[in-house]
Amino acid sequence: MKIIDGTIATPKGFHADGIHCGLKKKKKDLGLIYSDTVAQAAAVFTTNQVKAAPIFVTKEAIMDGQLQAILVNSGNANACTGNQGLEDAQATQEYIAEKLEISHKNIAVASTGIIGKLLDMEKIQSGIEQLSEIGGNATGFAEAILTTDTTKKEVVVEAEIGGALVKMAGVAKGSGMIHPNMATMLSFITTDAAISSQLLQELLAEKTEVTFNQITVDGDTSTNDMVVVLANGQAGNTEIQLGTSDYEIFRQMFHCVCGTLAKMIAKDGEGATKLIEVEVSGALDTLSARMIAKKVVGSSLVKTAIFGSDPNWGRIICAVGYSDVVVNPMTIDISLGNQLVLKDSQPVDFDKEAMQEELAKETVFIKIDLKQGEASGMAWGCDLTYKYVEINALYHT
Repeated sequence: MKIIDGTIATPKGFHADGIHCGLKKKKKDLGLIYSDTVAQAAAVFTTNQVKAAPIFVTKEAIMDGQLQAILVNSGNANACTGNQGLEDAQATQEYIAEKLEISHKNIAVASTGIIGKLLDMEKIQSGIEQLSEIGGNATGFAEAILTTDTTKKEVVVEAEIGGALVKMAGVAKGSGMIHPNMATMLSFITTDAAISSQLLQELLAEKTEVTFNQITVDGDTSTNDMVVVLANGQAGNTEIQLGTSDYEIFRQMFHCVCGTLAKMIAKDGEGATKLIEVEVSGALDTLSARMIAKKVVGSSLVKTAIFGSDPNWGRIICAVGYSDVVVNPMTIDISLGNQLVLKDSQPVDFDKEAMQEELAKETVFIKIDLKQGEASGMAWGCDLTYKYVEINALYHT
């Protein structure tokens, strides 16, 4: 397996486009992914009890495990918009179905942006007419789904599976309202591999748990997040079966795509200057390790300390202690980068100049060894800055 240059339309039989239709002032705000053939599909959705209209529409569309197109708009979340919002999401399905001459039942829709405003359906309909289903601007799709993001997030990998070269591409948006169990994040994955929707769904659930659900920016969970995967089988490989070497290769590709996108989202947190990666080892089980890692990377006190390049390990061990995971409070080691700061829960002298170099890096690594077992887990987040407050204080305006 290797990472290659490309876009969400790199796998065979996929096309994508992104344009500006007027939902936002200047930036692209409407995007399309289209497969030449009906694809096997899987999806996971926000756990927020308040769900946006597109969530309900896409859940219904994917019930049979098949999709052929995904339409996404930014600039408006179409959330908390009542029956009209639901009708608008369904109408969006119908508009794109008519354009592509496919069934509306095979179309997913997604929205992101401001909550509580109805979609401007004239702009949506006009924008759909401008979208190119063949030969469009695939990079434009990655731009069209962004909100407060500072950069697009794309990754493409390839590997030989079942006698064919299989490609997998992923794209995501997410910057604020990011918390374990996803959040204001959208992600779309395409692959030309032949695999059943059932296996796709199982794999997506497995990898979401250890990638997208292990990132946090600010502790808020959105009304709109979803991850959708399409596999159209155009690579010509023998269909992937559970328990085979082909499945393990595909599984590694999937983990790479999801993990890379997750870290891109965490690094691009609103106002962020640093990515924080927390690794917990020596746990009794992987779930415990992951839960502790999430607590640490989600701590506002830890995040502000990293922003200020302050090696305040006390905030880290405090977060470990309130994680609801039973630990031995007398055996914990903590390192910041390659600098050990705590040994058996007691402070250790460290090189202050070397520590400042570690904390000044774009990625700050926090390692925690519980010394209880053999399990480990990871989580990713970002520092908490003055800019985050500014962005969110003025978001609606």
